[in-house]
Amino acid sequence: MRFFATAAAGTEGALRDELREARFREVRADRGGVHFEGPIEEGMRACLESRIAVRILAQLAEFEAPNEDALYEGVKAVDLSYYLEPKRTLAVRAACKDSRLTHTQYIAQKTKDAIVDEQRRQYGARSNVDLDDPDLGVFVHVVRDRATLYVDLAGESLHRRGYRKRIEEAPLKETLAAAMLRLAGWDRATPLVDPMCGSGTIPIEAALWARDVAPGLLRPRHGFERWPSHDETRKRRIAEMREAARARMKSEGPFIAGSDVSAQAIETAKQNAKAAGVRLHFSRAEVRDVEATEPAGFIVTNPPYGERLAGGEELYRGMAEAFRRLSGHTVVILAGTPEIPRAMRIRPMMEHTVWNGPIECRLFSYSIR
Repeated sequence: MRFFATAAAGTEGALRDELREARFREVRADRGGVHFEGPIEEGMRACLESRIAVRILAQLAEFEAPNEDALYEGVKAVDLSYYLEPKRTLAVRAACKDSRLTHTQYIAQKTKDAIVDEQRRQYGARSNVDLDDPDLGVFVHVVRDRATLYVDLAGESLHRRGYRKRIEEAPLKETLAAAMLRLAGWDRATPLVDPMCGSGTIPIEAALWARDVAPGLLRPRHGFERWPSHDETRKRRIAEMREAARARMKSEGPFIAGSDVSAQAIETAKQNAKAAGVRLHFSRAEVRDVEATEPAGFIVTNPPYGERLAGGEELYRGMAEAFRRLSGHTVVILAGTPEIPRAMRIRPMMEHTVWNGPIECRLFSYSIR
């Protein structure tokens, strides 16, 4: 079976490397995600183990769809009984590019019609639509008049690990934080500090990766667990995967800390870390007071910008001055505004474009000498 693991734009290479390290087969990066192949259990394992993927989609069919009738008939020919029964709900999402079918909402509607019409023919009943919490997510991509039909194994987006009990304003998604750490070249053994940690996402993701905690272990369930085919045999297989993941977990990790000027943010970070099962060092402090680690380690942070920030230039100047004092350290900054690299006044050893939701950002890495 073919799979497509979706990812935030700019993180596809990091996801490719992650899946290759985890011994997935036929791994190939593409725009918006990474392809891989294997039995259906490999898609389920990806839901359990991937830190960077947003969704895991299983490809069911590929067919020509130059018009609405061809799309309808192509979808109707696909047997979805393994994934969906009439008493369960569904949601259909669509994307298109360079095709005669150009309206994504209409493509989704025709796809849904084909699915429920075939259910009525077979069972005399049909699934209802639930856009908020469907039992099955169906995705259809139409590119150059060719449609690819997928089902979603994840359910909720995989960035929802399950440990975030409280949310600070404009939190960084867990999947992007994990990608930042890999793109930055952090080795999972060197000390790491986030001096503007907010709700603690970067330190928590660093601790989970350092201890090899599979992020899917923290989620209450995945979408594939709602399929009618998820029988006792499949449940035992998933339980075995979870046990194998737990057996790989390390009891200790490197020194990882977070600080923030907001006392409320620090309290939130502590609660989230506790829910994630990791012990971290959190404290209330100004970014200009960030201290060197011993040995010299990584400073990884996502400074506030735009609507999240008042008095940005002064903050960035103070931040840059503090970071330039940290001789021997590597400083990694996810910047949503050009004011941040200007304030650093040193040449980065790495610059990489990623998208934080709708915001184009730059990931900078600096070697402080």
